[in-house]
Amino acid sequence: MVVQAYILVQTEVGKAAEVAAAIADVKGVTLAEDVTGPYDVIVRAEAANVDELGQIVVSQVQGIDGITRTLTCPVVHF
Repeated sequence: MVVQAYILVQTEVGKAAEVAAAIADVKGVTLAEDVTGPYDVIVRAEAANVDELGQIVVSQVQGIDGITRTLTCPVVHF
């Protein structure tokens, strides 16, 4: 079963569009949009398991220049 999550991203001022474009190129990311509100970018990602999802967030997303904070929200299916 595929694990899906929303990743809420805060960026440096004026970097939201640039960060969203960079995140959109990350393997496993299905959607990355810059938005208004307390977070600057909302990302939808999917992976084969929780460990792989963690690798996407820590190794790839958080390494993008301009990101100050992320919050990962796994999707739950009951």
